[in-house]
Amino acid sequence: MIDIRLHHPLSGFDLDVSLQAGPGITALYGPSGSGKTTLVNAVAGLLRPRAGRISAGSDLLFDAATGVDQPPHRRNIGYVFQEPRLFPHLNVRANLNYGAKRAHKAAAGPAFDDVVDMLGIAPLLARPTGALSGGERARVSIGRALLSKPRLLLMDEPLAALDPARRAEILPFLERLRDAGLPVIYVSHALPEVTRLADTIALIDTGKLVAAGPAHHILSDPTLAQRLGGAQAGAVLRVTHGGVDDDGLTRLHLGGQSLFLPQSSPDMGHDLRIRIQASDVILSRNRPEGLSALNILTATVTQVQPGDAGRVFVQLTLPQGQILLARITARSAAILQLRSGTPCHAIVKAVAMDRADLSRS
Repeated sequence: MIDIRLHHPLSGFDLDVSLQAGPGITALYGPSGSGKTTLVNAVAGLLRPRAGRISAGSDLLFDAATGVDQPPHRRNIGYVFQEPRLFPHLNVRANLNYGAKRAHKAAAGPAFDDVVDMLGIAPLLARPTGALSGGERARVSIGRALLSKPRLLLMDEPLAALDPARRAEILPFLERLRDAGLPVIYVSHALPEVTRLADTIALIDTGKLVAAGPAHHILSDPTLAQRLGGAQAGAVLRVTHGGVDDDGLTRLHLGGQSLFLPQSSPDMGHDLRIRIQASDVILSRNRPEGLSALNILTATVTQVQPGDAGRVFVQLTLPQGQILLARITARSAAILQLRSGTPCHAIVKAVAMDRADLSRS
């Protein structure tokens, strides 16, 4: 467990955060300039906070009160920057071996072949780094950090410099990294990316920790929806893969209910998660008839929270206990007389969901 408590002055506000990060991906999410990079730099030892304490298990990395401040090379922490910092005079294999040579002798971690296989970079080993695409460079940078066998991996917006196609290429590899169980602190202000990857979300704004908790709890909280992108806000549902129907639709099981995607998705395993944007959910008090929409879920209203521009966020509980969000107009909520305990039906257009919204759980 990584325990972070720090206070540090920044331009216009103070960074004042207490946070714990365990196995899996803890995403630091918030607007640019909110202090996320400063926080990970302090954990890495690249910045000395004015006050605070940082520990990794029983190992004290920094304590302003006692003067403890381990240098970066002794903290056994990997760091993947926004721009991959590969050595241009070395090929891919040599760059990876550089990370392996920096590994602590007693540290546990993945073997060279395991990292190469997980990241799909075996065909790249003999290439010079100048011949790599942006997505390939990002994967090699992650591999080099992993081969140093860190106890913690810091990733500061590693996909921000990539175009959408390259981001889509590397996201499945980051899912594999999450599944490996290594603690990862992942900085981003891209909500779809965070939604797909994070086990835990820490929402940071102007240096303060607004909320932190399991991703599905934070994303489905209507009181946080405006901070989580407004129109982009949405919940994550845990589903199981039910195969592909004869007409090409992918069936997902959600308790005793089903969701359908408009095209076949690759088999990513049995347990999956799907992101549904609140703006893609329509509500009805009665089960609708004669609609083209296939995804009609029985639900109960648990909260109605004001949003912006005459809209509200409606939190819904599905029969198996999972949470869905809908973003509708305040007028519609009033006409439907929505309040806590109101039974209703949530309609989600199949065409509103695609493979990018589906990932391994």
